Amino acid sequence: MRHTRIIVTRYGGPDALTVVEEECPEPREGEVRVRVLAAGVGLPDLMMREGFHPETPPLPFTPGWDLVGVVDRLGPGVSGIEPDQTVAALPISGGYAEFVCLPQRELVPVPSELDAAEAVSLVLNYVTAYQMLHHSAKVSKGQRVLVHGAAGGVGSALLQLGRLDGLEMYGTCSSRGARTVFDLGGLPIDYRETDFVEEIHRLTGEGVDVVFDGIGGTHIWRSRKALRAGGRVVAYGLTASLFGGRLASGRPGRRNRSHGLAIFGLYIAGGWLLPGRKRVVPYSIQWLKRLKPTLFRQDLIALFDLLRQKKIKPIIARRFPLAEARRAHELLGKEGVTGKIVLTRSASSLESGTA
Repeated sequence: MRHTRIIVTRYGGPDALTVVEEECPEPREGEVRVRVLAAGVGLPDLMMREGFHPETPPLPFTPGWDLVGVVDRLGPGVSGIEPDQTVAALPISGGYAEFVCLPQRELVPVPSELDAAEAVSLVLNYVTAYQMLHHSAKVSKGQRVLVHGAAGGVGSALLQLGRLDGLEMYGTCSSRGARTVFDLGGLPIDYRETDFVEEIHRLTGEGVDVVFDGIGGTHIWRSRKALRAGGRVVAYGLTASLFGGRLASGRPGRRNRSHGLAIFGLYIAGGWLLPGRKRVVPYSIQWLKRLKPTLFRQDLIALFDLLRQKKIKPIIARRFPLAEARRAHELLGKEGVTGKIVLTRSASSLESGTA
């Protein structure tokens, strides 16, 4: 049996994505073959395609951090899981495929009644938001938080979960994302028209308790200025290195997994050494998952339960068929989206929201 897979043939733009047809992989000892129903498309995929994300694999590789699918075949030594069971995983790479073989320990059961596209939105975006809120920032009811990129995949997740926690929320966004931010319980701040540091201090006086910053670089220090004394910036991304979906420096594609990491260390140290007790706390979903795999599993199961109870509702920006992964990357890079882009097995591109 043959299947479709997307591979990155060189580090660079969306045209580096190639569709290949090949024999289906066979599960090895302890592995399960999963038929992928939905794979998420996110900025980490673009960063890996450009070659500068810390998790960037050597060429050629298949992108895809997060997926939801059904168990198709069990490898030798696998028990306790059934064919056709719906499962989720965070493989970090490999999700852009019709079939993928993964270790059984990586699979998390998904309630069968959930929509696959909504469920996959939880695996990376909502787990990131949930863990930053409850493990990194340790928020409590009534605290003030600022969310950068508040209409995006992680940003909208932070707002939905933050509303459940009773937080006072502010979110930077473009003018077209303002309605979404407001509807999710945040006060929108147009970053193109307004200095967010000045606006936060105008609105709150002393500043916010927490800033969630996925932009990185020097932006982290700007975020620190929006804090009150004793507050913290939770830094979790490097999207400042992207411009129009490409590496902002414009250099030719090459693998550079340490890109931008040194400045994280500088700002973390500065937060401890400078007065004001304004800390910079790094967050990495992949490292927390490696160090505490049980915690990742528990948090994802808790989120599936919130989705099942309709307490959260992921925003699906677009659904593209797998073979149109290049279009998905182009849309995410050039226009940005409200919510999450998802690749599906569908033969047609369905629009569930507007970018």
